[in-house]
Amino acid sequence: MRKLSTNSTTVALKQIIHNSTTSEAYRSLRFNIECSVFGREAKTITITSASRGEGKTTTAVQLAVAYAQIGSKVMLLDADLRNPSIHSVFGVEPSHGLTNYLEGQISINEIVRETIVENLELIPSGSRTQNPSGLLASKLMDTLLASLKENYDIVIIDSSSLLTITDAKIMGSKSDGVLLIVEHGKLKRDIAKKVKEELMLTNMKLIGVVLNEVKDHQADAYL
Repeated sequence: MRKLSTNSTTVALKQIIHNSTTSEAYRSLRFNIECSVFGREAKTITITSASRGEGKTTTAVQLAVAYAQIGSKVMLLDADLRNPSIHSVFGVEPSHGLTNYLEGQISINEIVRETIVENLELIPSGSRTQNPSGLLASKLMDTLLASLKENYDIVIIDSSSLLTITDAKIMGSKSDGVLLIVEHGKLKRDIAKKVKEELMLTNMKLIGVVLNEVKDHQADAYL
């Protein structure tokens, strides 16, 4: 396991940890997930969105921190192989990560990184690859998820956007549940219909929808 230098911790992560208002919102989200039908059975949760820029990575990080803060052993996995960003939040290099394991270059233990958040570890995306969908659909991905489910209480997976490429569908179908992130006022009706169709076609278990960028006076639920 590679250790994380505290000097490389980013401003974004420090804000996540110390922002009490935001932390409370994601603690509520964690509680709502645990109370949902699929959430009670979910050890692997894929975070996705209809399109890019709706806050799925922020949600993945915040939710992972929220679980870690109650003592759960958490793995945060960056499976957005085309536009990875988990590594930048934690200030680590993305190399020696998921793709390197899936290409048979290194072992599981070599891709796991510690973080400054107690109980939270992460696996970065790894080196760039020419075949992200093929790697995610592989048997080695199944092996990795099985190992993570055995060794962690919860596995939070940051995936690609749902409608742009197949990667999120692959990870969603391999996970116990899917959390869909929607930016308030951004998702149009026709896009929402496509999202619903994709979820039904792939038999993904939708845990819930997180409405992002909602003003305080508008917010009454997160799931």
